[in-house]
Amino acid sequence: MKITKFKGDITTEIANSFKNSIAIDTEATGLQIPERDKLSLIQICDENDNVYIVQPNKNHYKAPNLVSILENKKILKIGHFLRFDKNALEFFLKCKIKNIFDTKIASKIVRTYTDSHGLKNLVQEFCNKSLDKRQGSSDWNKDINELTDRQLEYAANDVVYLHKIKFELEKMLVREGRMDIFNSCLAFLDSRVELDQNGFKFDIFEH
Repeated sequence: MKITKFKGDITTEIANSFKNSIAIDTEATGLQIPERDKLSLIQICDENDNVYIVQPNKNHYKAPNLVSILENKKILKIGHFLRFDKNALEFFLKCKIKNIFDTKIASKIVRTYTDSHGLKNLVQEFCNKSLDKRQGSSDWNKDINELTDRQLEYAANDVVYLHKIKFELEKMLVREGRMDIFNSCLAFLDSRVELDQNGFKFDIFEH
């Protein structure tokens, strides 16, 4: 795994290097986005385990190269709990993410033999690796060059295993005949994010 840091945006050259799929994740100052907390970091991993960690410009959040990838329908964006990341990226970068695969949704639909659907659980099952999540509660808003190697590795680990996990979950979805309902859930995610941004964070289908 190779980690490269950027301030503001990725380069045009790197943006043009993505072909089929990328894994994405974000770090923020907290979980109350957008009403209180801010987007702090954006992590991207290509199919060759190259990880790019971007610290957006907090003054304007303009990242045209990154947005061009997120809005590219031909490039699959793989994430875990995209309800949060899609919300953060679309709100702050003023974009609309196209073509997604959410490993948390897929896990809940097809891994019915367990109630454990966190990224750590999926990495353990499908990659035989144990994630150290102790750096999760970090001050991600400080300058990216002040982040420790352990913090950067933590952020990178949130994306580097997602291609493998997606591959395994997709096989299970096909095997169990649940791909259609999974795709329906992905289609609803746009509405779920819009509800979140308008303050409706509860389950609107509850009695």
